[in-house]
Amino acid sequence: MFQQRRAYWRSLDNAAKLFSAASSPKDTRVFRFYCVLKEKVDGKVLQEALNQTIEKYPVFLSVMRKGLFWHYLEKSELRPVVREEYKEPCSCLYVRDKKTLLFEVTYYEKRINFEVFHALTDGTGATEFLRELVKNYLYLIHKEEGLEKAELTDAYLTVKDQEDDSFSRYYNPDLQRRKKKKNHAYQIRKRRGEYEPLQVKESHVSVKELLDVSREKGVSVSVLLTAAFISAIHEEMSRIQEKRPVILMVPVNLRKIFPSDSMLNFFSYIEPGYQFGTKQDSFEDVLNTVREYFKENLSKENMAGRMNELIAYEKHKILKWAPLELKNRCIRAGAKMAEKEVTAVLSNMGAVKMPDAYTPYIERFGVYTSTNRTELCVCSFGDVLSFGFTSRYDSSNIQRNFYRILEDLGIAVHMTEPEFPEKVRPNYEGRKFFQIFSYCCIAAVIISIMANVILSPGRYWSRFVAAGSLSMWITMAVGYLKRYNLLKNATWQLLIVTVGCILWDRATGWRGWSVDFAVPSICILIQFSMLIISRIYSHSPREYMIYYVMASVYSILVPFVLLAFQVITFRTPAVICVGCSLLFLTGLIIFRKKEFHEEMYKKFHI
Repeated sequence: MFQQRRAYWRSLDNAAKLFSAASSPKDTRVFRFYCVLKEKVDGKVLQEALNQTIEKYPVFLSVMRKGLFWHYLEKSELRPVVREEYKEPCSCLYVRDKKTLLFEVTYYEKRINFEVFHALTDGTGATEFLRELVKNYLYLIHKEEGLEKAELTDAYLTVKDQEDDSFSRYYNPDLQRRKKKKNHAYQIRKRRGEYEPLQVKESHVSVKELLDVSREKGVSVSVLLTAAFISAIHEEMSRIQEKRPVILMVPVNLRKIFPSDSMLNFFSYIEPGYQFGTKQDSFEDVLNTVREYFKENLSKENMAGRMNELIAYEKHKILKWAPLELKNRCIRAGAKMAEKEVTAVLSNMGAVKMPDAYTPYIERFGVYTSTNRTELCVCSFGDVLSFGFTSRYDSSNIQRNFYRILEDLGIAVHMTEPEFPEKVRPNYEGRKFFQIFSYCCIAAVIISIMANVILSPGRYWSRFVAAGSLSMWITMAVGYLKRYNLLKNATWQLLIVTVGCILWDRATGWRGWSVDFAVPSICILIQFSMLIISRIYSHSPREYMIYYVMASVYSILVPFVLLAFQVITFRTPAVICVGCSLLFLTGLIIFRKKEFHEEMYKKFHI
């Protein structure tokens, strides 16, 4: 197999930019692809198989970083460690400011789990990775029994092929974009404030039975399942709710339309639906409507138009220059608005195929995803088609209705009892400490006000206690939120502490101590602390460069401006601060020229 050196970093594809901005602890944008074997999994052998798989797909060895305008993926020296399953399925993998890989491999009993953050790859990429992992594992376990090694993909596939941004490759700015007014869809409601753990319901049916019914109806499997899902949701709707159509989001693998070997995201979606209350609303009516929608919208021209519409927003001359934090807020707001246009999600991953010699060791494959709504994921292996329902709601009526509709069509549904280890409590020690600290700050303010009113009502010294407590709380809050990146933490503390000192000086009757001594001293101290942190943690220049630059520029500009406007009366500390910071910054540019230019380009790429 041909390999080549990976680029140190790469920009995100179009879909990944959405996932990186819209993910949250409640909607992790993580999905799980798994394989159930016919024997218990050996963790040590699985680790060896994972190491081999990573050699073939090094594109997965990436961490998410923040630039000024976009997130980007950076090559990482971190290596994945196989663990026995230990947490809720599809838990958060992308932690802001923390350098972690965006996928995880775990196992439990006979099951191998591959969980991945959607910004890293899509269902097709995850399928290829899991197939390779399972193949490597089974070969290591059974090679002494005569199992021969097999190649699952083209031996000439290169890293460049894997990292190909197919969205950009097939983007055509001259192609007229689709503009179609969308209506609000029926929403599956939950009680206000309700947030339940992820509910996973699994089952499976015979592929042969499903295909027989689909052929009898003259539709594809995807059309049949879409119609059944829409009808299942309708059974839970009232007459008033029928004013809104039931609309599903159905992802479409663009590799089947536009040739690509990319392991990155390369998919679009269609939104089949049905407006109830206008016809007899039988299953046949729904099926015919969905069939016509698929026929009209799955053409190459329509999918290219939808893809170009999404990429055009990314490449807009004004939007692309918006700062990342503003973009993130806009993307999250847009995602919230888009949720109103969809009732639920149906994702058909298709058939997973393995070499004939390996199939006797495999029972089935399955897939499901994190969601803040109701979602159905489908995949098949051999004659077993697996359903994975996920939602945050207690009710399972929609799933029940869906299975009953399939059984009425003559498709036997077999429920799969979910097998998960006993729940392990997450480590909340850091959060608990911050909660206690916050409570102590509030208590200090309340007690000081009480003492002020009782002991010295004419003097308002408690306001200084309140201001001091607020200052401490802000400093601690930033330290807690940025605890995963000490250099970024130091940069934020530089800003907060210097501004806080100036405000304190102003509030207590201006004496100038903040600008004469505090600001220059803090600037030098923070830069010195960054050097110590970098040495202790053995950071590479690429890791510390941007924070050094920001701290140096801040330490040059702020004292210089204060000197220029003659705010400072005692000049020596400020002059020393500006001079030392300038020397520090100049040294970075001269002695780390390559890393400096590379980091500036990464952080400011648009």
